[in-house]
Amino acid sequence: MKRLLIILLSLYGVAQAQQPLGVSTDKTTALIFPFPISHVDRGTKDIIVQPVKENEKLLLVKAAVKQFGETNLSVVTNDGHVYSFVVNYVARPDSLVYELPVFTNANIETYARSIADNKGIVRGISDKSWSVEASVTGIYIKDKVIYFQLLLCNHSAINYDVDVLRFFIRDLKKGKRTAIQENTLAPLFIAGNHQQVKAYNFSVIVVALDKFTIPDAKFLGVQIMEKNGGRHLQLKVGNAKLVKAVVLPDLY
Repeated sequence: MKRLLIILLSLYGVAQAQQPLGVSTDKTTALIFPFPISHVDRGTKDIIVQPVKENEKLLLVKAAVKQFGETNLSVVTNDGHVYSFVVNYVARPDSLVYELPVFTNANIETYARSIADNKGIVRGISDKSWSVEASVTGIYIKDKVIYFQLLLCNHSAINYDVDVLRFFIRDLKKGKRTAIQENTLAPLFIAGNHQQVKAYNFSVIVVALDKFTIPDAKFLGVQIMEKNGGRHLQLKVGNAKLVKAVVLPDLY
């Protein structure tokens, strides 16, 4: 059971700091999660856990014996988040109902990884350099996060090692004596292999950014530079494409 939980943790890659939880033998504690429960692991048999068929988000917890030694409880929800609790015996628990919050970072990762498998829905934004091609194939939005789906194709016999993957907003034009105004956008999360595209292969990357629009006379640039090489790429995205971003559904 513990080995299975370790595998699950490595797959999801998202863990929450352990929270204290006190339980007793004569009172039941209810844990209400924001998403259906997909897996439960208890440290020892000193605690009893019971999922509720009528409500997949609810888990009931109780002590099997009094004065047991400290143990733990881990719960995985189907949005890919892991909730971890340090469990101790408490004769009179302070609370019998815990409503767990939604963790935004976990949702961003879940959305980004799921988008990677989507078919391309955006055309006309691409760049090529010596048998390497990059394109924006999807733009999505959910709440305050915009997701860009990128496709990198390497049609050459030499692996393409990514040194820089950068998003920025820059002026369209500049005067001879006018400095370029540029604002770099920091990714919230990147899904997919954004470090290397092997020879005669491809990679799909999804980059999550804080929601934004592009001011007049500016463009969104996506810069991809090769490490120890010269096959550099730059994509330009305008508001016309951005405002047509596909709204993502809620996670259940």
